[in-house]
Amino acid sequence: MSSRLSGFYRLGLAERRRRLLVAADLPEGAFAAVDPGALSLDVADGMIENVVGTYALPFAIAANFHIDGTDVLVPMAIEEPSVVAAASNAARMARPAGFTTVHSAPIMVGQIQVTNVVDVDAGAAALRDAAGSLVEAARAVVPRLIERGGGPVGLEVRVLARDGADGGVIVAHLLVDCRDAMGANTVNTLCEALADRVAALAGGRAGLRILSNLTDGRTVTVRCRIAEEPAVRAVIAAASRFAELDPYRAATHNKGIMNGVDAVLVATGQDWRAVEAGAHAYAARTGLYRPLAVWRDDGEALVGELVIPLAVGTVGGSVHAHPGSRLALALCGAKTAERLAAIAATAGLATNLAALRALATEGIQRGHMALHARKQTPDSHRPPAAQLPPKEST
Repeated sequence: MSSRLSGFYRLGLAERRRRLLVAADLPEGAFAAVDPGALSLDVADGMIENVVGTYALPFAIAANFHIDGTDVLVPMAIEEPSVVAAASNAARMARPAGFTTVHSAPIMVGQIQVTNVVDVDAGAAALRDAAGSLVEAARAVVPRLIERGGGPVGLEVRVLARDGADGGVIVAHLLVDCRDAMGANTVNTLCEALADRVAALAGGRAGLRILSNLTDGRTVTVRCRIAEEPAVRAVIAAASRFAELDPYRAATHNKGIMNGVDAVLVATGQDWRAVEAGAHAYAARTGLYRPLAVWRDDGEALVGELVIPLAVGTVGGSVHAHPGSRLALALCGAKTAERLAAIAATAGLATNLAALRALATEGIQRGHMALHARKQTPDSHRPPAAQLPPKEST
């Protein structure tokens, strides 16, 4: 399979589908999964409450991605013009060397809060002494996850308050390897199962027991190396340093990253709100809100690196309920949560690169507003695709 779909944006919709069927080796009719009405009202009614209809977003493919030695068709569902084109263009620039990724283990954090602890130091010590037995008790709750190589792997304890409105407060973090699941339901179940025992050992009252969306034990690192003119390298590196110094700029810098990440997550049926919350909390983990991706000019090339917490799943949740999610996973070939996280994070680094390059050269509005105008113009009056700015070519 090649993700280098030259001139893809110039093709009609039917021809785009035909080329993707061949590229991804999908059966005829596969794109019925994203046709109007593919998500039936009956299925939708079983997914959430108070359903009155379904709501569609454009479903697209970003081209040119080469990730960890393999070409990837990147599915995106998003309403904003220029994101797909920008990602494809950035991936084309990165294509000679490609993107490389590194993953941590898929560790989620479950929090068990204990309040009204009389002696927080003694309570914390008791929990640390009992950590092994608590983890074993938790593992007994999820035998099927254990069989797949996952399950609870550790327990950490922190003192949050020595006195106050809630008395002494301790939190126990249950660390759970969720394998290919996002893991929210599993982690919440485990926290509820252990809460009373944890509270008794700490000498307090069980409070909240729920996962944390700051998944700093489940991260992806993406790197790329781009051949660029020295002047362009310098201004992109300077733009990165601006974001490193100023949280106002860092917020917009990170929004550009999440343009790519969220579009992949929506297309594949993930909890993108959880990832957003975790990403921004991770960006502020030092006490100052900072950029998730940084760029440097090493004298020969532009080098980018993104580190982001990414809790996704290829099993459970809405992934199998929604036909569009299943198609998206098939198109990008993401059979594991690790691979899906790598693809989503890479899309984020690509959209960040495209935004910084546009800002540093022609300005962000030229290509972006051209596509806005295309969106708002009736079909019969749209300019031919060939007239769109070269920057937007896939």
